[in-house]
Amino acid sequence: MKPFKTVSAAEAEQLITDQKPVILDCRDLKDYRAGHIDNAMHVHEQLRDSLLKKANKDGNLLIYCYYGHASEHLAEMFCDFGFKHVYSLAGGFASWQDYHNSADNLKISIEQA
Repeated sequence: MKPFKTVSAAEAEQLITDQKPVILDCRDLKDYRAGHIDNAMHVHEQLRDSLLKKANKDGNLLIYCYYGHASEHLAEMFCDFGFKHVYSLAGGFASWQDYHNSADNLKISIEQA
């Protein structure tokens, strides 16, 4: 059993709205700069190490990558350091974009009806 929870894009959006987690993007800097979830921080080694040592271990962390694999490894690392509420975005940023593109398309089609 994983020590963290994997969440869908819809669940992640609800988590962001309700819990205001620290959001970590573990993709490369170029892709982070090209687009990321609002308020996400790009994870580099110094930030990761600082969070592991100093962040509130009872706070919520939402971690994502490209497709959901690397974020699981980072989520597990945070759990190993005692963080209790760690979430990995299933499907990564790609699923986040797909979810929002389909939600936008649904809103457009409803408004046109």
